[in-house]
Amino acid sequence: MRYMEHPVQSHQGFTSAVLDVDYSPTGQEFVAAGYDRSIRLFKARDMTSRDVYYTKRMASVLSVLWSADSKFVLSGSNEMNIRVWKANAAEKLGPLTKREKQAFAYNEKLRETYKNHPDVRRIAKHRNVPRHIFTAAKEHKLIRDARARRDLRRAKAQGLDEEESYLPQTQKVMLGDAEM
Repeated sequence: MRYMEHPVQSHQGFTSAVLDVDYSPTGQEFVAAGYDRSIRLFKARDMTSRDVYYTKRMASVLSVLWSADSKFVLSGSNEMNIRVWKANAAEKLGPLTKREKQAFAYNEKLRETYKNHPDVRRIAKHRNVPRHIFTAAKEHKLIRDARARRDLRRAKAQGLDEEESYLPQTQKVMLGDAEM
């Protein structure tokens, strides 16, 4: 909290306002609730979410909470429902046999070994999201690309190189200095 000039990390993915955030008991991940009717789970040091949760009937999510055992995420939404989600969607609930544990460990090791292969990366990154989130994200991407092109053209007009004009994402999000 000492260096407030720029944020350490910028987490992206929501298409509307973020209404609530809660860290996992381990401190390695956090969950965020969005006005776009989705819940996103982030690793603390990753820019994009590792998972997206939503339902057709869910209204804007007002609050989220990570359970004390770090296995579940609870969410409260505008339609007065509380939902319980698994923190790891692929994880099986209940006791596991020795063979199942070995199979899960083997599959996880394969994912870790081949995570940089293009096809494996594409499958791992793919998330099904509702159409309204998909179209809003596409529109936000168009706006970001247009802003980047505009900034590059302005830098060229001022006689700057691409390297001189480049500003990291973490420094772009700051609007102004905090007055204390």
